[in-house]
Amino acid sequence: MDNYRALIAIVLSMAVLLVYQFFFSPSMPAPVQPVASPPAAGETAGPTLGDGPVIGQLPGMAGEAPLVPVDVASLLDPSRAGREITVETALYTAIISENGGVLKSFRVNDFRETVDRNSPAKDLVRTDAEEGLPLRFSWGVEPSRAELLRYEAEQDGRLVVAPGRSQTLTLRAYSPLGLEFVRTYTFRDGDYRIELSEEVRNRGEVPLQGAPYLSLTARSFTDGADPLDRFLFSGPVALVDNEVHEVKIKDLAGERAGRSYTGRVSWAGYHDSYFLAGIIPLAEGSATAHFSSRPDDAATTVVAAAPDIIPAGGSQRYDYLIYYGPKKLSLLKELGHDLERSVNFGWFDFLARPALYLLNFFHGLVGNYGIAIILVTILIKIAFWPLTHKGLKSMKVMQKIQPKMAKLREKYKDDRQRQQQEMLKLYQTYKVNPLGGCLPMILQIPVFFALYKVLLQSIELRHAPFMLWINDLSAPDRLYIGFDIPWLGGIPVLTLLMGASMFIQQKMTPITDPLQARIMMFLPVVFTFLFLNFASGLVLYWFINNVLTIAQQYTIYRQKD
Repeated sequence: MDNYRALIAIVLSMAVLLVYQFFFSPSMPAPVQPVASPPAAGETAGPTLGDGPVIGQLPGMAGEAPLVPVDVASLLDPSRAGREITVETALYTAIISENGGVLKSFRVNDFRETVDRNSPAKDLVRTDAEEGLPLRFSWGVEPSRAELLRYEAEQDGRLVVAPGRSQTLTLRAYSPLGLEFVRTYTFRDGDYRIELSEEVRNRGEVPLQGAPYLSLTARSFTDGADPLDRFLFSGPVALVDNEVHEVKIKDLAGERAGRSYTGRVSWAGYHDSYFLAGIIPLAEGSATAHFSSRPDDAATTVVAAAPDIIPAGGSQRYDYLIYYGPKKLSLLKELGHDLERSVNFGWFDFLARPALYLLNFFHGLVGNYGIAIILVTILIKIAFWPLTHKGLKSMKVMQKIQPKMAKLREKYKDDRQRQQQEMLKLYQTYKVNPLGGCLPMILQIPVFFALYKVLLQSIELRHAPFMLWINDLSAPDRLYIGFDIPWLGGIPVLTLLMGASMFIQQKMTPITDPLQARIMMFLPVVFTFLFLNFASGLVLYWFINNVLTIAQQYTIYRQKD
């Protein structure tokens, strides 16, 4: 087999894989919607989101729901304007609205909307009251069909969580059917998680049956202007029965009833590559995570449990943890509940996680993620150095015996079997493996894909500066020169340097066939265009890797035989 033809095939295959991975392959396959099995004898059926159980009397019970007491009538007035309570911690600033007891805003203090230093803190709530705000609770009827509860907070105005302390916010609401709802938020310093409990009290004279529903409505955490958005997943997600389910919003748009997953719901919500908004039900037993979409590209996740019976004068409490925050792997692992499963690096996750660890380790030493990427690239190059060295030497020998190979092809052009036998003898004589130059590249492809995922998806690189014009390693590199360049905006300096380094590398690669040489020289152009909108951190890795390979090639080709 011709060594150079094999090399071309491998490089082109890698290019095809790159294109497929970026433009066509989703982060995770969308699973088939499971069909719930009928409950066994004696079991209680779980809630059905399409036809949710409606609050009311149990069969065989007489009487009507009592009238609402006069002293709470004001809370049932739909025209009543609810107050807003601001909660401040070192990590975030949240706003809770009395209209529904919902989360109106959640700004994470350590992350900005844009790379601009004057940009405000990132707000992870990107819907309004008309579209639906997150953390709306209903009992007995799903949120989309339930009236908005009007809560009244026991505290007023502003809560500040002191270092090492916690603060509790309690809100109370009533429904026309005689139910009292007591919602309690607990905010802790240094913790993105919020403890949420909802106690449902039956103030009537008859037992009532219903299921609890907690909803989270969200839309993309970005404005869609980032060219990298099309490469990254953004949408509903849930961990049910130890399996992560991601559903694209465009897929939900064609499903009128939405999509449900029933089982042990560890968490459910909405995420992209950098942030997660999730509900963690703390009750044991089966639950349902239901996804639905809206015409405005927002998605609603509803976490529902099996129906309960609340006797007259009785109550039932439902406990949750709410997480709004960054998808930082070490943080999510520390918080538990398998939240780290929301971080998915794709096919080569087992390689990506050690790479991320190394990246953070070097960042801890040098304080710059750009330099950390360079150090990780050098470390990987050292690990592959012996194999790459052997491959380059094999290519050098293959160049030397090219004339002899050409003579054998000509001499035995009508006898393919004899030609292969003579070629094999030639390889044995010169102790060369025709695939020796390709093997290092094949082995490095998984490492490249793992690093690609890490550098593209790790929140550590979001808005992380490197040097000079590169102020965001998660964004394409652009040097702005006072006016916009069509399609690009600015000059992709690092990407052009990467293409130039690849061109030099190809020029140094020994290829005697003119056609093959032209094909190989065209690859730097292809890769330069391919990398134009990639994260500058990934381009930096590829550029440094090319420079190190050039140095290695120069060392080997200067050696005398």
